[in-house]
Amino acid sequence: MNSITTYFAADHDRLDALFTEFQALKRKDPAAAKEQFKGFLKGLTRHIVWEEDILFPLFARQTGMGSDSGPTAVMRLEHRQIKGHLDAIHEKVRVADPDSDASEKALLAVLKDHNVKEEQILYPAIDMGLDAGGLDSVQKAMDAIPEERYACCCHAH
Repeated sequence: MNSITTYFAADHDRLDALFTEFQALKRKDPAAAKEQFKGFLKGLTRHIVWEEDILFPLFARQTGMGSDSGPTAVMRLEHRQIKGHLDAIHEKVRVADPDSDASEKALLAVLKDHNVKEEQILYPAIDMGLDAGGLDSVQKAMDAIPEERYACCCHAH
């Protein structure tokens, strides 16, 4: 990992590509669309866990801003909104119902602004306070989070 900003922005791009592919497939090939969505759901959930468990506490320590106020409080609220939209889409995907456009639009609206705030404010602020050892610690902490924390799809559907 070269920087938090580079790593997490690349993950945003990877997740965006999975979601775009899901959208392109959902009316043509529901089974393939489901696989894309499952990858997106798991990846985005993992991304959120990494942020809330590792990056947000790190930001709080670096800045002295607690988790109840400031940028990370806003990010946590947006994460809850994102989860609500993901759940609504997941229910449609689960039953192969492609009529999830309204939930997708709502999700993308939150994600667009959310990702910009992270990439332009939060991640660079964290990077400013980290050296190579700090980046290694972040990577080790991310790797140590068990998959059960973000494997949110039952895979039985």
